[in-house]
Amino acid sequence: MSIFDPSGLAAPGREAGKGRAAFSAAHAGQWSWQELIGVTNRRLFASGEDFLERLRQIAAHRPRAIVLREKDLSEACYEELAQKVLLLCRRAGVPCILHGFPGTAARLQPDGLHLPLPLLRTLTPAVRASFPQLGTSCHSVADAREAVQLGCTYLFAGHIFATSCKPGLPPRGLSFLQEVTAAVPLPVYAIGGLTPARVPLVRAAGAKGACAMGSLMQGNLWF
Repeated sequence: MSIFDPSGLAAPGREAGKGRAAFSAAHAGQWSWQELIGVTNRRLFASGEDFLERLRQIAAHRPRAIVLREKDLSEACYEELAQKVLLLCRRAGVPCILHGFPGTAARLQPDGLHLPLPLLRTLTPAVRASFPQLGTSCHSVADAREAVQLGCTYLFAGHIFATSCKPGLPPRGLSFLQEVTAAVPLPVYAIGGLTPARVPLVRAAGAKGACAMGSLMQGNLWF
C-alpha cells in the first residue's frame, strides 16, 4: 500500500459536502500524527546535532513522513545529510522523502522524492516512474492537474493559512484547498500556517492531512 494511500478522499467531481460536514462534527479538534508530514528546516537550529535530535523526537511519534527540504545546500552536502536522516527515519519506521535532487534520490533510494514543479517537468517519464513516491507543491488547480499527468502520487497544496514563511503573501484559503482536492484523485496535504487545531479543517476540505515546518521544528505546539 502507498504511504500516501488516497482511500477516503473525495473522488474528482464528487459531491462531498455532507461527508465533510459529518467529519467536521465528529472530529472537531482532533488530529493524528499519521495525518502530519514534517518538513525540515535545519537553519532553525544552533547545530547539526540539535537538528537531528529534533528529528528523532518527531520520528518517535510516527508521522506520515518526513521531507528533508534543505534548499540552500549543495548537492554533495545535501547527500551527506540525507544519509544521516534516512538512517534516522528507517530506525524509527518513518518514511523519508528527499527534496530537490533527483540524482541523490536515485543513489540513496529513499521512500520518495519531492520536487518543485518546474524541475519535475524536466525529468523523463522513466526517471519520474523510478521513485516509489513522487510529489510536488501546487499553487493552482492547473498545477495539480499537471502533477497528475506527470505521475505524481501525492501533492502539497498551499499556502492555505497565513504563515511567516510567506510574509506579505495572502493565503489561498480552504476554498482553494477544496477546489484542488475535488480536481485530482491524489492524496493532497495542506501546507502553510497549519496548527493542530486546523488539521480537522483541512481534512474537512478534502485533504488527506497537513504539513508543518517551522511550528514542528521549534516549540511544543505539536507535542
